[in-house]
Amino acid sequence: MIERLGATFTDLFKKYMPDAFVFALLLTFGMAITAMVWMGSSPVDILKAWYAGFWELLSFGMQMVLLIITGYAIALSPLAERGINWLSMRIRSPKSVYLSIVLIGFMLSLVSWGWAVITAILARELASRVKEVNYPFLIACVYFSGISWTCGLSSSIPLLLNTEENYLISNGILSGTIATDLTLGSWLNVAMMGMLGIIGPVLMMLLRPKESVGKELKDLLSREPDKGELSISEASLQMSHSFPTPSDRLNNSRVIICIIGAMGLSYSVYHFMTKGLDLNLNIMIFIFLTLGLMLHQTPMRYSIAMTRSSTNVSPILFQFPFYAGIMGIMTYTGIGAEIGQVIARHADGSSYALYAYALGGIVNFAIPSAGGEFAVIGPSVIEAVQQIGAGLPAEQMEAMIARASLSLAYGEGLTNLLQPFFLLVILPIMGAGIRIQSRDIMGYLVLPFCIICLLQILLVLYMP
Repeated sequence: MIERLGATFTDLFKKYMPDAFVFALLLTFGMAITAMVWMGSSPVDILKAWYAGFWELLSFGMQMVLLIITGYAIALSPLAERGINWLSMRIRSPKSVYLSIVLIGFMLSLVSWGWAVITAILARELASRVKEVNYPFLIACVYFSGISWTCGLSSSIPLLLNTEENYLISNGILSGTIATDLTLGSWLNVAMMGMLGIIGPVLMMLLRPKESVGKELKDLLSREPDKGELSISEASLQMSHSFPTPSDRLNNSRVIICIIGAMGLSYSVYHFMTKGLDLNLNIMIFIFLTLGLMLHQTPMRYSIAMTRSSTNVSPILFQFPFYAGIMGIMTYTGIGAEIGQVIARHADGSSYALYAYALGGIVNFAIPSAGGEFAVIGPSVIEAVQQIGAGLPAEQMEAMIARASLSLAYGEGLTNLLQPFFLLVILPIMGAGIRIQSRDIMGYLVLPFCIICLLQILLVLYMP
């Protein structure tokens, strides 16, 4: 029955869900109309807000591009290929592929949401080796496995609350930091991790389609793979002269790579020794870059690997600015602040976390970035919680703020299952050369969304 429901939702999404870029354009129209009707903003004010926000995700977009191509370049190295071959020899059935990818993806995403890139690389390689794998469903498994990130070490909202002199403190909204013991180390978060780690894989196994005819990786390729494509080592040799030259010695120098690699590893060790387990996007990209250089051993081989890894990242380059524009409309027309006040007007001491959870999920459709979303509505949510808990001891107030912020993060993370934004991180890898769109994948995630949403609400409301 669950499998049939999953197939039904998939058919509906295929029929009615537009391309991810059209989805972003429709959200832009919707947010502009909302600003005009709800906030009374003039068309000129909306256009100015849209333009002002349009460029605010450029840094984030570049980080996404580098995260994808540096991670993919590592997967193209000989050592990674041997590791994937070893793993594929032990995972031989479609069921094992789905289950392994969900579990591995959950664990990697607990370290950092950016490690979904590694999950995607592994999933594609397994799909190329194991027969009868339904490839759209496998992509859904990769995307689903990423929902654990809000519970993990890179969860941006809890990390922000524990950052010295963050913008909430500098603006007088908080008097000091909130320790991660109250957020990531809370019983609520431990229970959330346990629920996702147990229920999530079970759900995806129940949903797995039995048929794969016409949906295997080989069936979806828009063209036959080039059997004669040179390996990276062979391509590197082909680009060298037939006689020794100083330029070729530099291009293929292992000494240069050893020096740069030692510099990169030294800084990485220094970073974690001085800042603790600070897994931000910049250090992750830096580590991926350093490892890729060392695994490919020469500058020329790494250059070829990076070129091959960069062939399918265009959706990020042109779609991120439109989502930034939507964020700009919410920020500069006051929609975000007004949404946060919903908690102050309607919530009480027993329901504030549920309101924060719902707001996090709803706003995520317009601002699909936890950090960006919290910057827009977080201050209003915290001020609302402070009003609700006025007169309580400082320790209880901190616990309420931590719970509301964590609940907002859970809601934001879960609605990614219905929002194709972060598929832009996965599809450049899994969709390379494939005739596939977001609508072919998202339908598999509707039932997991509904069931996980219900369980998260129960935990947010009743978990001590």
